[in-house]
Amino acid sequence: MYRFRLAGIITLAFLASATCALSAYGQTSTVTASVQVSHPQSQKAESDNAGVVVWLSPQGEKSAPVAEATGKRFTLLQKNKTFAPHLLVIPVGSQVEFPNKDPFFHNVFSLFEGKRFDLGLYESGSTRSLRFDRAGISYLFCNIHSEMSAVIIALDTPYYTISDREGNIAIPGVPAGRYTLRVWKEGLSPATLKSLSKAVVVSGNDTSLGKMAVPGSPAFPVAHKNKYGRDYEDPTPPGQIYEH
Repeated sequence: MYRFRLAGIITLAFLASATCALSAYGQTSTVTASVQVSHPQSQKAESDNAGVVVWLSPQGEKSAPVAEATGKRFTLLQKNKTFAPHLLVIPVGSQVEFPNKDPFFHNVFSLFEGKRFDLGLYESGSTRSLRFDRAGISYLFCNIHSEMSAVIIALDTPYYTISDREGNIAIPGVPAGRYTLRVWKEGLSPATLKSLSKAVVVSGNDTSLGKMAVPGSPAFPVAHKNKYGRDYEDPTPPGQIYEH
């Protein structure tokens, strides 16, 4: 009888241990931090801490690849010679629509690191769409209006966020484990952005990364050429040959 009781105790202990392990495995955290942008003195005092993209990339061989978000759709509107929003962060595999709500033609293109594309010339009221099938940062411009610019960041991790005006960030649903924290802010050099990366450990409880100092970007906005690598033509009178 003693043997049966001992076996029962061992069995119960094993089940309790297994239950705890499964519970810890499925537990997630909300990762928080406070971003502080050190704005150059030349910029206005009311400059804020918004627009800093922060994401977590799982480390190690056990990290499962992130499935492509083939069903997700986003919109980058063209209105009043402006892209809205200016910054768009999406999962890899997402579809982005580019509706033209201006009373004249637009031509959206990107020739940089992320998705290289040229949507061609399309008229008011029409829409073009594009699937961002690999991770990267795409800088977008209009080949007609030099003042138009936007950024699309496609990420192969679901753990990302953008800081608000106060610099607050929160990434919910992050499983416990080791990650590489990466930061992006418009106007910063690749070397500066790389220096902001660091390894972090997410525990079973909510994890605070504390304050994150991010340098300002005095070189923004950056001058750019048109899609042919030439200077933009004088748009005076505006839209003369591109009005709908």
